[in-house]
Amino acid sequence: MTTNPIADATAPEAGSAAHAGLSHAMRRTPWQLALIALAVIAAVAFAAWAWLGQAGPAKEYVTVAADTGTVAPTVIASGTVNPVTTVQVGSYVSGVIQSLSCDFNTRVRAGQLCAKIDPRPYQTAVDQEAANLATARAQLEKDRANLAFAKLIYERDADLLKRNIVSQETVDTALNAYQQAQSQIALDEATIKQHQAALDAARINLGYTNIVSPVEGTVVSRNVTQGQTVAASFQTPTLFLIATDLTKMQVDTNVSESDIGRIAEGNAATFTVESFPDRPFTGSVTQLRQAPQTVQNVITYDVVVSVANPRLLLMPGMTASVRIVTQRHDKVLRVPEAALRYAPTGIAGEVARPASGATRAAARRTHPAQVWVLRDGRPARVPVAVGLVDDAFAEVLDGELHAGDPVIVSERSGSAAGGARPPRL
Repeated sequence: MTTNPIADATAPEAGSAAHAGLSHAMRRTPWQLALIALAVIAAVAFAAWAWLGQAGPAKEYVTVAADTGTVAPTVIASGTVNPVTTVQVGSYVSGVIQSLSCDFNTRVRAGQLCAKIDPRPYQTAVDQEAANLATARAQLEKDRANLAFAKLIYERDADLLKRNIVSQETVDTALNAYQQAQSQIALDEATIKQHQAALDAARINLGYTNIVSPVEGTVVSRNVTQGQTVAASFQTPTLFLIATDLTKMQVDTNVSESDIGRIAEGNAATFTVESFPDRPFTGSVTQLRQAPQTVQNVITYDVVVSVANPRLLLMPGMTASVRIVTQRHDKVLRVPEAALRYAPTGIAGEVARPASGATRAAARRTHPAQVWVLRDGRPARVPVAVGLVDDAFAEVLDGELHAGDPVIVSERSGSAAGGARPPRL
């Protein structure tokens, strides 16, 4: 067996060098180890940031397709349901209510007796004036007899004067008595007319003790009870309130001065009452009253909405929430009203501020608004000219927009939309 003296000589030297290198690596200083650790952490953080940026939540756009339909701006107001014609039945004379013949919800005819005031004081007045009239007439008959006698005396004395049997003074006295008798007849006739007028007035007051309905209708209010004393000294008290026809009602609404110019007679209206919140009633504007009402420096006007009430569901005094349609365009291209206010996040754009009504249509054609349409997954700006605007939709008069285009109304992130979140490192 032979040996290599050179290999045997170098083997111990190679082992010594390897051991020396390992010892040198293990002898690194702490600050060198800290630098290495920071470098590793920075590399890991950069990788995580890059991965999270690529896997972050994407935007999700909420769209509504543009369609063809109706745009009808409205004016919202509150009002009170009232009968079309209401008659107040009062008392012209004072007295004690002797009897009542009408009550709430009583159907009455014209001339029907509803209440009666104690007639005895007024019957006494009638009897007294009748007696005074009879006395005046008897006095007239007496004075007529006296006139005839005075005439006879005057004519006889005048004949005796011609034969110089009586003096001139006697004739003058007879003539004076005859003329006074004639004047007394005229006075008696005037007195008779006076007592006749007083008798007629007493009979009228006696007739006023019967409280009758002047119209045919329904009693909606009774403000008196049997035995109550009615005093009509200064003003006529209201005893009954009668509605002529409860199948025809009206809603008296209070419309502010900022909206009254948009309303005209004939506008359609819908309203609801608290008793039937899910049942809309339809009517039309029949009157715009010119009398302003001022409450705490707020001016409103009474707009009357007439409505049919064949089933008598509407009752006087109900509170109504009214929507008056000022204009109406059917079968027009429309977009949601919220689309006019939308602008994508991070993209500068004009925010439309449309006004209701067709009076500014020309101005909106000159200064168009804008909507954003989702095309190829990205929002695209589309200028449009806006017409009528109601609470839900806006009419599109002109622009590169067609029915069916997905119009963006809002946006949300993927996480907000319920998407999966990336894992956290």
